[in-house]
Amino acid sequence: MSLPPFEIVVAEHGAVVLRVCRAVLGPDDAEDAWSETFLAALRAYPTLRPDSNVRAWLVTIAHRKAIDGYRARRRRALPVAELPHEPATSDVYQLPDPALDTAVQALPDKQRQVVAYRYLADLSYRDIAAIVGGTETAARRSAADGIAALRRTYVPEESPT
Repeated sequence: MSLPPFEIVVAEHGAVVLRVCRAVLGPDDAEDAWSETFLAALRAYPTLRPDSNVRAWLVTIAHRKAIDGYRARRRRALPVAELPHEPATSDVYQLPDPALDTAVQALPDKQRQVVAYRYLADLSYRDIAAIVGGTETAARRSAADGIAALRRTYVPEESPT
């Protein structure tokens, strides 16, 4: 048994996929998820086994695309009539010493992340391991290596006396 042409699959299952997308996302974002579902399905269709349940396969893809859309919608900024607080000054995003900033930026990615999470955000090594992946011991090692590298390379700027 061979698979039907993809156009027939879209015609047969398009309404079901759209209903799944609407149920998860609502009417506003459902059509985008429907389109993404069939684009993904079109790419994967040539490798689908002939005995596959095409409807279940498409609904699975639609569910995942709808969940992706739902997550993306939750991350979008919401417009508000008035800002709740004064904007932060630009210096809040920089380390107070440019030489320290340069030394921190020169660290390997994982060491830089672990040092920032431990010493700027004051997270536990357990929490850091959950964020960056790995073990608590590995997070401790990355922090220790990062601090050792900073001690070797960082030269504080002279402060006026």
